[in-house]
Amino acid sequence: MSFQTPYPTSSLTPSPRPGGRLSPANYNSRTGLAGLGLSSNPASLSNKLGGFFEQDRPLPMYKDKPHFAPRRTAPRKKWRPLLALLGLCTLAYLFYNQSSIPTWQRSGSYDKGAELWNWMQTLEDSSASEKYADWGARREKVREVFQVSWEGYEREAWGFDEYHPVSGRNKNMVEGGMGWIIVDSLDTMIMMNLTSQVRHARQWIATSLQYDQNHDVSTFETTIRMLGGLLSAHYLSTNYPTLAPIKDDDPGAAGEDLYIEKATDLADRLLGAFETHSGIPYSSVNLNTSRGIRSHSDGGAASTAEATSVQLEFKYMAKLTGEAEYWQAAERVMEVVDEQEPQDGLVPIYIHPDNGKFTSKNVRLGSRGDSYYEYLIKQYLQTSQEEPIYKIMWDESMQGIRKHLLAFSKESKLMVLGERPGGLTRPILPKMDHLACFMPGTIALGATSGLPLSMARKSPSWNQQREEEILISRELMKTCWATYLNTKTGLAPEITHFVLGDEPIMMSDKYPTPSKTGSTFEMSSISQPLTTTSDGSDPWRKDIIVKNNDRHNLQRPETVESLFYMYRVTGDEIYREWGWEMFKAFIKHTAVLEEKQSRLSVPGGAGSSWRVKGFTSLSNVNSIPPETRDNMESFWMAETLKYFYLLFSDRDFISLEEHVFNTEAHPFPRFKPSGDLKTGWERKPRKDEK
Repeated sequence: MSFQTPYPTSSLTPSPRPGGRLSPANYNSRTGLAGLGLSSNPASLSNKLGGFFEQDRPLPMYKDKPHFAPRRTAPRKKWRPLLALLGLCTLAYLFYNQSSIPTWQRSGSYDKGAELWNWMQTLEDSSASEKYADWGARREKVREVFQVSWEGYEREAWGFDEYHPVSGRNKNMVEGGMGWIIVDSLDTMIMMNLTSQVRHARQWIATSLQYDQNHDVSTFETTIRMLGGLLSAHYLSTNYPTLAPIKDDDPGAAGEDLYIEKATDLADRLLGAFETHSGIPYSSVNLNTSRGIRSHSDGGAASTAEATSVQLEFKYMAKLTGEAEYWQAAERVMEVVDEQEPQDGLVPIYIHPDNGKFTSKNVRLGSRGDSYYEYLIKQYLQTSQEEPIYKIMWDESMQGIRKHLLAFSKESKLMVLGERPGGLTRPILPKMDHLACFMPGTIALGATSGLPLSMARKSPSWNQQREEEILISRELMKTCWATYLNTKTGLAPEITHFVLGDEPIMMSDKYPTPSKTGSTFEMSSISQPLTTTSDGSDPWRKDIIVKNNDRHNLQRPETVESLFYMYRVTGDEIYREWGWEMFKAFIKHTAVLEEKQSRLSVPGGAGSSWRVKGFTSLSNVNSIPPETRDNMESFWMAETLKYFYLLFSDRDFISLEEHVFNTEAHPFPRFKPSGDLKTGWERKPRKDEK
């Protein structure tokens, strides 16, 4: 498919304000991580909280801010007035001939947006021309895309929570802003070794970021994005000092504890949401008063996923500060949920803070249900597998998913992770949110605990159940990939429906329990490969339905997140190759362009060219050229590009064996709980055990 030349619409609006200069990459494609300082052992995690950051202390000058040379005192030359007169004449000429002024220029610095545009022209033939995959070069391309995305935000929306790259508009969620985009993207910049960008963000955090707004915010979103972002930045800057090194956060520097102090202030305010009769947090909290606010919809019920997806953040806060209150508040939620004895480990998507009871029968692993399951296995791994209660709950959920939610499509037998909107006794709905595509990677992570599959299979605990979980993860990964392959842009819609037979084939019908035969790949007799033909007549496409209201793409990360886990666990290069095709589709179809003109050219004329100024969500993935939504979600830089970067990185970079990623892709270290930081509850006997 050839690249479509952009039409001169509002998405091409030029920006007259050049952004800050971006540092060139420091990456050696041959050695992978050379130049990023990861060859030496990282420093030990500091739990130090002593000393306060001096708010009035001026931070060092932003690295890329221009420095002016001092005025010279040499004797004045007689010809200098002539030069000055010539300069004035030149300015007058430019003023009256404005077409000679470039629409956009970089003050002499390297224009990554223009270079990215030039690269986009080669995308059609790039795969055929690549004799082998240079993953270092591909990773560097992700880094460049991040820099262009960040640069556009810096120029047009700096400090604001929302950025609309097509129109160049911006907006704050609450008065004064939440640091939504800056804090959420911070650890991505650290991983990418973007020192000047980190310095700029850190300066804003030190001087402008406050969490005392008299306004309600989402308890869940603020926890995973803001609290998670600050905690991850603290961890990476402490343990990987050669990544984006800044003297201000070095041990002993006045700003050493900036991130953790901001995180502590925020966490203390968020704790008010947990002050309910049941311990289930309210959906929102007023940051100024630390008062929880019940949901204005759903009868005041909270989303089950949101209530049970703050545990990683608060447990790590407790580890860093030694304050058990954070741990206890988050863990109480898990106890209350488990006391409801969810059938086969599957939880309805609403729970009420007043009494801790489920208020619906709807079971799904898409919106409002997804990250409950994710945080079961990740809590177990975060605490170095010393909280086995969460592994037990995870295994129960996996058996429930296998029994109630996994089905096969009619024609090509794609594995579908369906929903039960009326409860587990009602018919399955063959619908998958893009959000549900986190599951293939999470299943692989749960089966191996993050170890390479070859090593995990040597473990004494490895069994047929784990082997089949890997097979399930592979099949679901293929289904998620199919939702990308099926569209004209190569980008998945927000929601996909699948066609099942009149008598749906459920996995529980074919394989109700792990196979006893010892044969690992029995499911291969059902599964069929994803063939692609030029005329689009592939049988599997008949199994996929995209409804008009579901055609949008928000640049979500879940599928590339799973590709990252699948590659790290299995080592199969196919997941990297799928990721590369996805990445190119994002660049090809979500780029926001503006005109860059050479001197003495007419706008849109022969002397003009294009540059990329940012990236945006889409309204229709089956439209060429695609319809834009004019919005860049913070997770584009916090998650999607981060997971692409990690997918194309060496396996030991931010390894799965040593880290867990929260549901917003912020990495935390694994640790061993001690003292009061331990599982504070025990499961009650089940009805069939009494």
